[in-house]
Amino acid sequence: MKTPVLLSIMMIAFISDFTNQDIVKDSGYKIGDVVSDFELQNIDGKIISLSDFKDAKGFIITFTCNTCPFAIAYEDRIIGLDKKYASKGYPVIAINPNNPLVQPGDSYTAMQQRAKEKGFTFPYLVDEGQNVYPKFGATKTPHMYVLQKTKQGNVVKYIGTIDDNYKDASAVKTRYVEDAVDALLRGEEIKQKETKAIGCSIKV
Repeated sequence: MKTPVLLSIMMIAFISDFTNQDIVKDSGYKIGDVVSDFELQNIDGKIISLSDFKDAKGFIITFTCNTCPFAIAYEDRIIGLDKKYASKGYPVIAINPNNPLVQPGDSYTAMQQRAKEKGFTFPYLVDEGQNVYPKFGATKTPHMYVLQKTKQGNVVKYIGTIDDNYKDASAVKTRYVEDAVDALLRGEEIKQKETKAIGCSIKV
């Protein structure tokens, strides 16, 4: 049960979410596009790219951060996605797109601390220079992308939010990311390929 203060913060963040960041999505990846690989620094200091995951069938990419109340509300669910699907070939890759000069709570050191506190089981990468999130067309934290590895490359199969209730995980009725990955694992078409991402605007 969220406290009234936290709910108020989330509502303020939601209202302020409608900014020119939404314009970015028009120039980003669409369903069916092949994603260019990237090299970003992980919280352990290593440089990570999608090509490092030789046995992966695809990826659950989340643009997230330490400070957005929506991202915080979804942290446990993102951890749950990795625990459920990494062993099945769809690991979570988390990317922090925020400018730490604008949002100090999303600094590299703060990312390391948050990952340790929460026990992240997946890479938590910093989009230094903010070059990767515009390519995806991400505008929110969190903003989700499900990719499937094919002969042509990593193809975008789902874009949007995690599920249909950011306020209360116990009240979720539709799990969009899980449904997308489950469909891919069964070799079936994803029924809902796009939803509106709900979260805070990316800080530039």
